[in-house]
Amino acid sequence: MKKVITLVLVLALGLTTKVTKADFTFGTPTNLGPTVNTTYSETGPSLSTDGLTLYFKSSQPGGSGGRDLWVTTRPTKNDPWGIPVNLGSTVNTEHRDSSPEISADGLTLYFYSDRPGGYGPRDLLMSTRSTTNDPWGEPVNLGPVVNSSYKEGGPSISADGLTLYFHSDRPDGLGLNDLWVTTRATINDPWGEPVNLGPSINSSTYDDRPNISADGVWLFFLSTRPGGYGQGDLYVTTRASVSEPWGPPMNRGPIVNSSAYEESSTISSDGSTLFFDSNRAGGLGSWDIWQAPILPVVDLNGDGIVDAEDMCIVVDHWGTDEPLCDIGPTPFGDGIVDVEDLIVLAEHLFEEIPPVE
Repeated sequence: MKKVITLVLVLALGLTTKVTKADFTFGTPTNLGPTVNTTYSETGPSLSTDGLTLYFKSSQPGGSGGRDLWVTTRPTKNDPWGIPVNLGSTVNTEHRDSSPEISADGLTLYFYSDRPGGYGPRDLLMSTRSTTNDPWGEPVNLGPVVNSSYKEGGPSISADGLTLYFHSDRPDGLGLNDLWVTTRATINDPWGEPVNLGPSINSSTYDDRPNISADGVWLFFLSTRPGGYGQGDLYVTTRASVSEPWGPPMNRGPIVNSSAYEESSTISSDGSTLFFDSNRAGGLGSWDIWQAPILPVVDLNGDGIVDAEDMCIVVDHWGTDEPLCDIGPTPFGDGIVDVEDLIVLAEHLFEEIPPVE
């Protein structure tokens, strides 16, 4: 085995072929616990780029209205979350304020609200601040190009701040709620006319609460389309690069989905963890926030164990366009079958792997 690994390490030096990224699965979801979750409703998690700040919506008492935006922090990723703090009356109102989405630089917070003065029943707004140590400013409506006379919600902003995904029930969609996207040339330019993501993504049912990954190639969302595991499931659509079209949505299976609802989600910037909300059994309130590790599929031949045969599969596809083998760095790969993939396999060597459903 050592000779095989050594040979592969040598071969790695001259190969740089770009490949499609591999698939992934989930570990068992865990509840964030009673510090973050309450006997009320906690939903719409949004994680900061450094993974140390989590924004969410809660209906717990102590806020400005029935549904407010809250935030919890932790010193490191290995520490527990601290006691949540309400964002205060500058951001929150006596009306519904929900679905927070923090920008990559931490300086813009998008959300939706049904407060008066908008263009429809629910509008997308944003609040900004000069530094991450400053308080949030007065929210600003995103305007009539993005918002309509119908309901807009579930904003998700790309890492470069130039693409905004959201859902809407405006009448020129395909279903009861559709996913839409608007873009702008620079962060100083206005948002363009929203475009429906089309029939390859949207269905005749509810498709909403999009969440774009930091690298822009994974888009998670909720759908109530037939064939799921519960009342509403998490799906994901992928693409090879940000310039490529989205692929067909895939249900992420019964590990993360339940017989209940799984709705809003957020992916850590390193791709290691999915945070989501659910009203599944075992929670503390009507809706809770959960997390699940995102794991690479390391049993490459599906025989139930990671062993020399899986190593040989990587060797056989070294430098080729084979998505099965691009598992490192975990969990999304780096676009080439190389030493990183062998390292991941070595970490799981001789583990027995249950079948992926």
